Amino acid sequence: METSWFAERSVSAVRPGDHGWFAYSSPEHRDRVIGTFLREGLESPEKVVYVTDVPAELLPGLGPEGPIDVEARVRSGQLRVIPRQEACLDRRGAFEPARMADTIAREVGAAFDQGFRAARVTTDYSWLLNGPGRSDLGRMLRCEHRVGDAVSPSTMAMAICQVDRHACPPAELNDLRDTHEVLVEVNPEFDDGILKIVRTFEPEGLRVEGELDAARHSVFAEQLAQVRPGGSVHLDLARLGFIDLGALHLLARHATRLPADAALVLDHLSPDVESVIDLVGWHRLPGLARGRRLAETEGIS
Repeated sequence: METSWFAERSVSAVRPGDHGWFAYSSPEHRDRVIGTFLREGLESPEKVVYVTDVPAELLPGLGPEGPIDVEARVRSGQLRVIPRQEACLDRRGAFEPARMADTIAREVGAAFDQGFRAARVTTDYSWLLNGPGRSDLGRMLRCEHRVGDAVSPSTMAMAICQVDRHACPPAELNDLRDTHEVLVEVNPEFDDGILKIVRTFEPEGLRVEGELDAARHSVFAEQLAQVRPGGSVHLDLARLGFIDLGALHLLARHATRLPADAALVLDHLSPDVESVIDLVGWHRLPGLARGRRLAETEGIS
């Protein structure tokens, strides 16, 4: 069902009944979300179903050096890797939305019969959007509606539909997003109920929410130091309600450590935070730059 509102959930908070949407910006971004989704399922009494032509040992976040014995999970049936031909293509090799929905329903039913507590389902649709056999948007939307109808009423199925955000124009990306009620993101780097810090990947940086006061300077500085894009660092401050003067000076000190051609860019400044910076004076905070306003990026996820 189409909707104009979304529940935002970190990947570890995804739960049965969620038909989630995840548009990734880079392989690291994908691994941080989908890898966590897979590992948490395989480390619990849940079944994991991945529709892909990629071998099990090369799935995001998994690998021969990891803590999970992937081959053992495949042998036990806890991890099901289903090739696209079997899951969602017709005899001519064309994408068939109804077949994808039937595959998910069948695997979820099997998970229940096998005694699993829940079933986690995911697939990456990017190949349909930017490959030589590009599917039309209407067929993709029908697929997402069918998957949503199969997952949303369920008490044991949860799904994350993935797509490379560069695989199609922003308008099409938003149309696909709108067939989901849950937007999935990386787990927070820090969250104590007052300050929440979330890694962002395009642009690279952090999203900072809540209140940034003296008691949280050290944890914020630690997280900021771990972001090393090789250029400018962006801070999304749309949900930051308070920042003290010490934190502003912390930002200015960090900016001086960036490359000469880089800046610490403050995006989506809330009015309260912007007024504090204006009061101090941008000229007293070298290396900080005013970034994008919320209206410039609103609606693109």
